[in-house]
Amino acid sequence: MLTLHAATPDQYNAALREHPRLLVDFHKDDCPGCRMLDMSLASLADSPRAAGVVLLKVKLETIGEVFFRSLGLRQTPTLLLVHDGQEVARLAGYQSPGKIGEALASVLPG
Repeated sequence: MLTLHAATPDQYNAALREHPRLLVDFHKDDCPGCRMLDMSLASLADSPRAAGVVLLKVKLETIGEVFFRSLGLRQTPTLLLVHDGQEVARLAGYQSPGKIGEALASVLPG
């Protein structure tokens, strides 16, 4: 799974336009659940379910709370699954590798 980072709203929107199968990880530095989610994402990265999916890491402290809230986000970590530029699923809080893999398989067609 290719990993990209978005530090600005423009970079975020460009990634949505350029990558048809996107898993967006909204996180922040002082978040224990975010660190646990990183481990889930790392263990899932080489699995068949993650093939062709791009992981976009978006840090709340960098992109800003105004942008974060404009997307209707209320907590970190939050994962968004985006297909062809449209959000198709949202997973709030820590997620196990299995749960993320199931979500990828069900809403991001290969």
